[in-house]
Amino acid sequence: MSRFTTPSDTRPGGGRATRRGVVVGTVAVVLAGAGTSAGAVSADASSEPVVSGATVNSGHDVIVGITKDVRFPVTVTGSDDSGLSFVDVDLKGPNGGFYTTDAFCETATACTTAFTVNAHLSPGGDDPVDLANADAGTWSVDALVDAEDGGSVYAPGVGSFGLKRAARLTVNAAPEPVAKGATITVTGKLVRANWDTYRYAGYTGQAVKLQFRPKNSSTYTTVATVGTNSTGNLRATVKAVKDGYWRWNFTGTRTTGPAKAAGDFVDVRS
Repeated sequence: MSRFTTPSDTRPGGGRATRRGVVVGTVAVVLAGAGTSAGAVSADASSEPVVSGATVNSGHDVIVGITKDVRFPVTVTGSDDSGLSFVDVDLKGPNGGFYTTDAFCETATACTTAFTVNAHLSPGGDDPVDLANADAGTWSVDALVDAEDGGSVYAPGVGSFGLKRAARLTVNAAPEPVAKGATITVTGKLVRANWDTYRYAGYTGQAVKLQFRPKNSSTYTTVATVGTNSTGNLRATVKAVKDGYWRWNFTGTRTTGPAKAAGDFVDVRS
């Protein structure tokens, strides 16, 4: 059973734990063959395993809302002449502490364990899940790797990833239909998951792109960039030129994932 580990319990030798009781899901830890040496942590491959890197969620940010479990893989690459027997993977966040799982190797080159995160415990859940807003940001990956011959290496900071709060966008372009040359008002709202209150709330002071796609085109073009107000609302006026779709596009921040509104079609009549 896992337990909470504070930053003072750093590897090697510290307890293995899950920070604030994270629910365990699926993480694949894959260790490459003996030829892998790029970015090696240990210079003595004959006595210690070599860890070359870690990839989280196939290189993508981990984006979490307020109710659904989010499961993501972690891949650690490394090598040892005798084969690898065990990997301890630590995910360390900006708010102190870390999530940890033990990976016992089914073969000399592959080990599996699990990470699943959520902002709120689902009904009937076995473990408390409690992501806080302060947990959003850049996380690092540490790995403690043991070889079959008893060699061991602790590799801090072998990978990193963004753990971000989910965002949502709405759009409304009006009037519909509209006379050519008249004014179209495009409104919308940007909200993001609040892991402290388990609600979505307006994201203030953010630059959001207003984009247009002509009726017979598949490409959106940015028309303007607008900032959200104190409640996350957006508003812009444009001239009606041709039939097409209007949307808002938010590219995200260090702590919050991207969001795009579905295009709202406006019929422009001569």
